[in-house]
This record gives sequence, C-alpha cells and structure tokens, in this order.
Amino acid sequence: MANKELEKVYEPKSVEQKWYQEWEGKGYFHATVPSDKPSYSIVIPPPNITGVLHMGHALNNTLQDILCRWKRMSGYNVLWMPGTDHAGIATQNVVERQLAAEGKDRFELGREGFIERVWQWKGESGGQIIGQLKRLGASCDWERERFTMDAGLSTAVREVFVRLYQEKLIYRDNRLINWCPRCHTALSDIEVEHEEKAGNLWHLRYPVVGTDEYLVVATTRPETMLGDTAVAVHPEDERYSHLIGKKVMLPLVNREIPIIADDYVDREFGTGVVKITPAHDFNDFEMGLRHNLDRINVFDESGVVNAAGKQYEGMDRFAARKQVVADLEAAGLLEKIQDHALSVGGCYRCKTVVEPYMSLQWYVKVGPLAERALAAVKDGRTRIVPQQWENTYYDWMENIRDWCISRQIWWGHRIPAWYCDHCGHITVAKEDPTSCDQCGSDEIRQETDVLDTWFSSALWPFSTMGWPEKTPELASFYPTSCLVTGFDILFFWVARMMMMGLHFMDEVPFTDVYIHALVRDAQGQKMSKSKGNVIDPLTVIEAYGTDAFRFTLAAFAAQGRDIKLAEERIAGYRNFANKIWNASRFAMMNLEGFDPNQVDAASLKLSNADRWILYRLNEAATSVDSALTGFRYNEAASELYRFTWSEFCDWYIELAKDDLYKGDAERQAAAKYVLWLVLENLLRLLHPFMPFITEEIWQALPKKDGAAESIMISGFPTPCEEWAGYASAATEMELVMEVIKGIRNIRGEMEVPPSKQIAAILDCKSEASLALLKKNEVYVMSLARLSDLAIGQGIERPAEASLQVAGDVEIIVPLRGLVNVEEEEKRLGKEIAKIEKDIEFLSKKLENPSFVERAPADVVEKEREKIAEFGSKKKLLEESLEKIQRLK
Repeated sequence: MANKELEKVYEPKSVEQKWYQEWEGKGYFHATVPSDKPSYSIVIPPPNITGVLHMGHALNNTLQDILCRWKRMSGYNVLWMPGTDHAGIATQNVVERQLAAEGKDRFELGREGFIERVWQWKGESGGQIIGQLKRLGASCDWERERFTMDAGLSTAVREVFVRLYQEKLIYRDNRLINWCPRCHTALSDIEVEHEEKAGNLWHLRYPVVGTDEYLVVATTRPETMLGDTAVAVHPEDERYSHLIGKKVMLPLVNREIPIIADDYVDREFGTGVVKITPAHDFNDFEMGLRHNLDRINVFDESGVVNAAGKQYEGMDRFAARKQVVADLEAAGLLEKIQDHALSVGGCYRCKTVVEPYMSLQWYVKVGPLAERALAAVKDGRTRIVPQQWENTYYDWMENIRDWCISRQIWWGHRIPAWYCDHCGHITVAKEDPTSCDQCGSDEIRQETDVLDTWFSSALWPFSTMGWPEKTPELASFYPTSCLVTGFDILFFWVARMMMMGLHFMDEVPFTDVYIHALVRDAQGQKMSKSKGNVIDPLTVIEAYGTDAFRFTLAAFAAQGRDIKLAEERIAGYRNFANKIWNASRFAMMNLEGFDPNQVDAASLKLSNADRWILYRLNEAATSVDSALTGFRYNEAASELYRFTWSEFCDWYIELAKDDLYKGDAERQAAAKYVLWLVLENLLRLLHPFMPFITEEIWQALPKKDGAAESIMISGFPTPCEEWAGYASAATEMELVMEVIKGIRNIRGEMEVPPSKQIAAILDCKSEASLALLKKNEVYVMSLARLSDLAIGQGIERPAEASLQVAGDVEIIVPLRGLVNVEEEEKRLGKEIAKIEKDIEFLSKKLENPSFVERAPADVVEKEREKIAEFGSKKKLLEESLEKIQRLK
C-alpha cells in the first residue's frame, strides 16, 4: 500500500532538512571498516576554514556527491572523507583584522596568545562552510571529519618533514621568492594573483666606461636599477658584439658593472639590451647564477629602500621609482617613456604588489619526487580526465622548480627545526628536543616560520586516514578512487599529492583525477564581486531548491567546457523537479490500494506502450551508468531529463491513461504495475543528482517486501535482460508515436485548438504497419484528439488535405471544415505582409555599402541568414494560403 499522499506542491526547504537529518542520524554516510563490499573513496578538496560556499565549491561538491551516491547505491563501501584547511595567511588575516577593530595587533598578544585567539575564532566562526555543504546535500562521512591542524595531521606533517630532511630532500637556501611587503611572508606562486595593468617602459641610458657610447636599457621597474649588477645582450647581436666584456657606469649610484652575453636576451624586445638585477627579478636571478653575478638587495621586508640604495634609503619603492626617474631625466639619462601593458602580481589576501625578494627560506628538492609523479600519469596508474590536462601536467612536472615551504606567519604548522646558539647546528626532530643533537647544548630555539599550507594539504589522501599508523582505513581506502578538483590547483595541490603519496605510501593517491571547469555568468564572464555578477549558491538554493540547483550544475558540466550559469536555467530545472513531483502525484492517485507484492509480473500481458517504456528505461539506466563511469555528467543528466520529461511524462503517462481509465481489469493491472515499476526505478536513477525530492517521493511509493529503508541505500538500477528483449516492441511503438506526432504537427500548422477533435486517415504501405496501427488505434485516437480515424491500404483521400509521413505510413488530415477559411486567409495575409516588410528592411541594410564594410563579418553574415530564413518562412506561408484559398 502507498505510505502517504504527496502534498499538492513540492516545498524543498522542509523536505531537505528532514531527509538530511534522517540520513546523517542513521549513519548512511558512514563507511564501515572492514566491509565485504568493494571500496570506493574520495577525499574532499578541503575548503578553507575562512571560506563560505561559492559556485566553485557548489560544482565541485555536487559532482563528488553524485559519484558517491551512485557508487553507494551500486553496492560499494563508500568513504567520502571531509575536512577543512587551516589556510595559514587567510585565517591569520581574518583574526588580525578582528584584533585591529579592537585596537590591538598580534605582537601585543605574542605568538602563543595569538594562536590561542585563532583557535578561539575557529571554534566560534570557522568551518561554517561545513553546514553549507550539508545544505547542498553532501553525503560526506562527517564522523571522520578532519582539519589540517588537528593532532593526527600534525603528527603526519612532522613525520614527513623529518623524513624528507633526513633524506636530504629538505634544505635551507638564500634565494629569490615571492614576498608580500604587507603580510611580511613568502608566497607560493598560487598565492600570487596576476592582473593586467597599464604601465610604462622606461628607456634608460647607461654610459659605456672609457667611451662616448651608452647602452639604452628598457625596464618596467626603474627603481630596481639601484641593485643592477650587469647589463646583458644576446651573444649573436651584431649591434653590441664589440661591447661584450666591457663595463657600463650604473647611473645615480656610480658603480661599474659588466656587459655580459646571454642567450636569454630577446633581441627584438626594446633595444635588445636588458639590465640585470639578480636580487629583484626571477629571470635575472637565474642569469646571475650562470654568470656568477653579485646579488644586491635594495629593499627591506616592507618594500622600503635600504642602505644599498644610497641616497634613496628610507623611501617606499614606488616613491623611489618616481625620484629615480626624475633624477635620470635631470641627468639627461632618460631616453624615452612608452606605454606598456604588464602583468602585475598581487598578494592573494591583501592585494599588495608582490616583490621578488632575496630571503633565506626552507625548500623541498622536488626533482626526484616529480620523476615518479610524472611516470605514474604516463604509465596510466593515475588517469587525468579530460585528457587534455595531462599535457599541462607533464609540462609543469618536467619544468618543476624546488618548492619554497616556509612562511613568515604564526598560524600554521611550525617548522620542527631548532637552531643551536652554541654550535650553529640545526636539530630537526619529530618530538620537541631539549638540547642540540650535535653538541648537547640546551641553548636551542625553534624556527619561527610555519609551513606553507599546501605542505599539509599534499598529505591529505593518506594523513586523513591515520598515517603514519597502519590503519584499517588506509588498508581499505588508499589509494583513493577519484579526486574531483578545479584546474587552477592541478599543479599546486594535485601534483604535490602525487609526489607525497608515491614517496610515503609507494602508491598513487588516486586512480582518477577529474578536472572540472569554471562556473561563469550567462555571458561567459568570470564571476567577481567587482563586476556584480556573482550568483550566491545559498540564495539560489533558497529560491529554487537544492535539487534543481544540483541538476543544473550537472546538466552543464560538459568536459573541458566552462559552465555559463543564469538563474533562468536553474528556474528551468525547478520546473523539471515540479514535473517529477506532479507525475508522481498522478501515479500515486492511480496506485491507490496497489501492492507490488500481490502482483505476479510474469503473468501480466504488457502492451506495446508498456514494453516500449521498459525498453527505454533499460536504455536510460545503461546510458547513465556509462556516462557516470566516464565522468560525462552532462550526458547522464541529459539522458535522465529526456527519459523523465519526454518519454515517461509526455508519452507513457498519456498512453497509460486510456488503460487506467478505460481498460479492462487485466489491462489496468498491467498499466498500474508498469507505472509503479518505471517510477520506482526512475527515482533511483535520479537520486544521485536530486537526492531530496527522490527520497520524499520514494518513501510515499508502495514497496516490495525487503526494500531498503531509504532510497540512498537501495540499489542503483542495472540493465535487465528481459527488458532489453523488448527492442522490436519499442520500435513498433515508436511508429505509433511518430503517427501521433505527425497528426499533432498538422494540428499545429493549421492552428487547430487543442480542444477541437478532427478526423484523420492513415494510409499504410505494409500489412505490418496496418496491423500495428489497428492494434494501437485507441492510443492514436486519444493522444491525437481524433473524432474519426480511418486506417487502411490504398485508402481514398480527399482533394484538399494536409499530408505528413511517418515511416511507411501516410497521414492525411482533410482540411475542409477544419478551419475558418476567411479568418485564416486574413491571418496568413497579415503574416506575409509583415515578413515582406522585414525582408525589405534587411535588404536595404545589406545594400548599404557603409554597413557591409564597417560592421563585423559575423554580424553581416547573421543578417544574410535572417533574410534567407524570412524567405523560407514566406514560402511556407504562401503555400498554406494557396491551400486555404482552394477550400473556398
């Protein structure tokens, strides 16, 4: 018996809250260890504790949840490992801003007091994104939730650091890094956000020592000339070959520096001469290493000129720029200034322009680690989908640079290294030492730097499962099955997880990496607060329901193609959710008193319509499973949409109405069973995409004995051999449907109102189609709204009729009496006149040379296409008018 009636209207909010609490409360998200089921595992890309749910998170976690729900229903023991990232700089900035509002700073609190304050903030405000992920329906194993600075992960971080140091894969060096003069810390490349800005190219004259010549160098940063230690030309540039080995006098500071030759110099850029500042430019740093040049740092940690900048000492770098340019101009050493667009790197948190800066930092020697990570993708142990990203991965791994892992902030994993003030030795240990492990002195102090946030994130797939302990979770779920992530962190996170996983676990961390695209606005623009085009997922969920939102994201998640999202699209899929709801209400009203346990399915006499819908359901189940296996989410969603709306709702339910309302007891029994069977299977197919509405309806449906207590732990539909055998019945039914469509097309063309019944003639060219249509006459009469239907072969037809063809069947609809001739003649005449005006207007536009010459080619082409389209439409209208006039 049906458990309950469905409400008239689907109200998402209360339904979503109810079922999420039920699922979580009953432990349906929890992976059991050990288990006799095959394992399937995904680790969540941990969102920052400072984060709030944005479109990227929504897409990423919807795609993961679809996979987890599908695999759980397919009989797997699924672990979806959740957690959050401590997000070093981001979190420190949030708490520092809070302190500033109280008139305090972190130095007032001291290191320990500040860290205590950050933990306090985390307890009160951090991790709100977890609640937001639950709102999205994420079926994570929340009992196993981790944090990158919890005790277990901190142990793993120390273990990894110490081992890498002992293996000589971690070292300290004084080299150039990205430096934020405001946050006073090193930044990784991903923490630098580049923006195109209008700038200048200053051409400066450097006098050649002992001659009347001077070299002109072009630079975008004239203030860094204070730290120049050479000028460089290309070795094959004949303009300057006679000067190689000579010296120039560095203006303003009056220091002689050499003229060197290097292949790196681009002869075509500027004058073909470049100034070399190894302490303030990454490329210059490399050139400096090749030519053993001095590295003169002219800024302090705040971007202020230091003593090496002589008379400019104490000036901010941008003020120094203005003064240097003014002084060069006064000395007659400024050749010219050009406008020049340049990419300026800013700190991702405070937006301050980042400075390439010489600093003593800790590094991971990644070469040996990268080799294994590169080989693992090349030999197929890890597959990247879409495949186009593999080449990007290879390129990055083959040109990888050592990784700067130290950060000059307080919030994070403090580097487990202690400096001995007595002998200078560095002790690196898993447990805090009390003395130097070389000389035994107790005069030791711990490194103040913390590790780059990505260091702990790189261990995420195995540290979250209890490593370095040998846990049941690691044995069951590592390597993980799949990682779903955005392309922007392919290198900074995915590549590092590959390196660390292979080095410490001797296995890849995941067998598949699915890279999804960006969610953009309807015009394809990147969403940003400054543009005002941000769509807030929580607002959308509130307005349209989680299921409609999730289905929209899946429907547009085509591989390698950004999603253009507009609210109208989400509204469209809310209509889809309503369609499912209303179809289910119709089914429930017709299943009153129905009990599937009382039905002997084998004895039922199925109609062509029944066989057709079961065959199509079978095809849909196969397609969805195959699409999800290949991460083709949009194909799976498209198949479900088409089957639900076009086949089940628009066709089968309409076909079944005759059997349910007018059929005999035998026919009614078969129609009820098939209606129940298809809806129940369909809800299970839809569940990974639309978990809430499917659970609400499924719980109201009659069940077979032994059914699961929730749809999310029931089985995912698998292909049925018997239904696959209904192919010929389905083909027959499709001919019947084509005939109905043909009659509907004629009704549409002639603008016959839906309420008006008409007559039709079907001229069958074969005995088979004649027999088939006779057998299904009731469906044709009902769905095409016919008052009279003649089916035969070589059948007599009226002179004036509208004709359509479906397979080997000619559909004839007599026109006389079908329409009001005079009214139709007037209407068609008006439409033809309007189209003629449109054609005349466009023709004049295209005859105008100034429009054709000035307008973009694609605009001109579109106007030509419009004329052709209007011409075709006019021809059809004229043909219709002729037909109508013949009826007079």
